[in-house]
Amino acid sequence: MAKNSFRIPKFVDHVIEGDDGLIVGTLRIKPSGVAWAPAEGKKWRSISLSKFIAFMDDNGKLKEK
Repeated sequence: MAKNSFRIPKFVDHVIEGDDGLIVGTLRIKPSGVAWAPAEGKKWRSISLSKFIAFMDDNGKLKEK
């Protein structure tokens, strides 16, 4: 008899709201990269994980965990 298992999601979406409560867009996190779609957008803009890491190293604000 086979064991049951959980299916791992291929991505996780995070909907981002502005200060006024309106949706600004959606951030999609994937194992291979990060994608962004504005609220009314039909297409995603994406970047590879390695390019995102380099961008954050160069531009990100350092925070404690």
